[in-house]
Amino acid sequence: MAICGIIFACRKRVSKGEGAEKEFWGKTVKLEMREQMRMEQQMKLAPRMIQSMEILQLPILALQERIERELNSNPVLEIEEEASAEEAGTAEQQVQGEAGGKEADTSAQNWRADRLEREGVDDNYKEYMGGGEYFRHTVTDDEPDRKLEAIKNTAAPPQSLNEYLEEQWRMVEAGERVKKAGGLIIDYIDERGYLTVRLEQLHNKDRKDFGIEDLKKALELVQKLEPTGVGARDPKECLLIQMKQSGEDMGFERRLISEYMDELLKNQLPDIAKNMNCTIERIKQAVGRISKFDTSPGLQIGQDRNHPVSADVIAESDDAGEYSVRLAESNLPNLRVSDYYVKMARDTKVNDKTRDFLRNNIRSARWIMEAIEQRKNTLLKVARAVVKYQKEFFDKGQLYLRPLPMSKVAEEVGVHLTTVSRAVAGKYLQCEWGILPMRKFFSGGLGEDNGQGHSWEAIRGKLQQIIDQEDKNHPLNDDQICEELVKAGVNHIARRTVAKYRDILNIPAARFRRKY
Repeated sequence: MAICGIIFACRKRVSKGEGAEKEFWGKTVKLEMREQMRMEQQMKLAPRMIQSMEILQLPILALQERIERELNSNPVLEIEEEASAEEAGTAEQQVQGEAGGKEADTSAQNWRADRLEREGVDDNYKEYMGGGEYFRHTVTDDEPDRKLEAIKNTAAPPQSLNEYLEEQWRMVEAGERVKKAGGLIIDYIDERGYLTVRLEQLHNKDRKDFGIEDLKKALELVQKLEPTGVGARDPKECLLIQMKQSGEDMGFERRLISEYMDELLKNQLPDIAKNMNCTIERIKQAVGRISKFDTSPGLQIGQDRNHPVSADVIAESDDAGEYSVRLAESNLPNLRVSDYYVKMARDTKVNDKTRDFLRNNIRSARWIMEAIEQRKNTLLKVARAVVKYQKEFFDKGQLYLRPLPMSKVAEEVGVHLTTVSRAVAGKYLQCEWGILPMRKFFSGGLGEDNGQGHSWEAIRGKLQQIIDQEDKNHPLNDDQICEELVKAGVNHIARRTVAKYRDILNIPAARFRRKY
């Protein structure tokens, strides 16, 4: 991947002693000081290798930010403009004429001089700036400011639930003591909309501004705020608040939740129907109406925005069913080292401080350009190997995902195992089945006698398919699901593994899935 520095070191080894003879375990040992020289090999990570590993591990969005930071910190690194833009700039210079060109050169020279001066470079370069031999740049006033554009396009942070409730609370008409108590209650409402402490804990005997009765009145008013159900202390109270404010006749449903909430969660519908002297069908209708309410009303306000996901690799199929893999890096700029600074670093007339400064930045710029190019090649090779081994998944879908160890792809690509791990970390692949994390294709699984196997992802997909197709009046238990998996070609799977996968997929046990 990158060259490790191998250091040959000759070291002197000195044994401590006073040249005396001492007796250890019945034997006489002579202690003396002597010098010994030997050659050793040590492997150390070079700085460019460390940088290459960091660049390889970055996803596409983080890589864009890293490139932006390098452009701001390294004066010799610049973006290579497109050919059309260069041609347009040349035509514009010809139209402007010689006077306009000289004025543009003067502005460019002043801009470059200020930049070097900020970096601590001496003033001896000014004669080269005046000559105009190495640099020609056209500066336009209408060039957009990238940082300003980024600030304008940044979305404002969403309003939190507490801020939303405080705005409503300021409009509520109540006494001074109740208003203070309500403000304190709002401070203890969590993001789901529940009051996380008891009212008795909010009341301090030493406080004179409000009492426990004020807290109770304030809580009643807070529970009338939007979103409906906020300020409840448990899911039962949350549902009852929403039923009360729904405007519909919810008498039966309110009794069902108030008296039989625990039995309802255990799916004991026959027992509930017997106690309420009604049919199971009536209870099922009530459950359908109750299910329309939200048990986490606070999440409607101030929800966290999902982090954007961009594909790093795109896999596309042609008419013949073969897949082509390409990198989705259209937004990455093409970098280059400034020719002006390269010539300046080679010029012997420039003082040593300036040349050393430029050489260090040129070396740093080339390192990151090589690291980015190496990232592209490694990621492309890994993605092609993944598509090769998981072709059946790309053709048929989730149920045909095969076990694929990273060591197999590392051997195919010709890199170390850790390189493959870094290459797929945080990366996404876009295909016909959506944008998927690349680590999804490296799951373990069960081997079969025919040499094939089923990945854990595929087994979970088959389990979900079996439960979706079961008779809900007689749902399958875990042993019966094992038998169905064997019929589907998944052998040697234990019942406890099925139970574990049910928990991962948030699928309840058979008695909770039963429909009456």
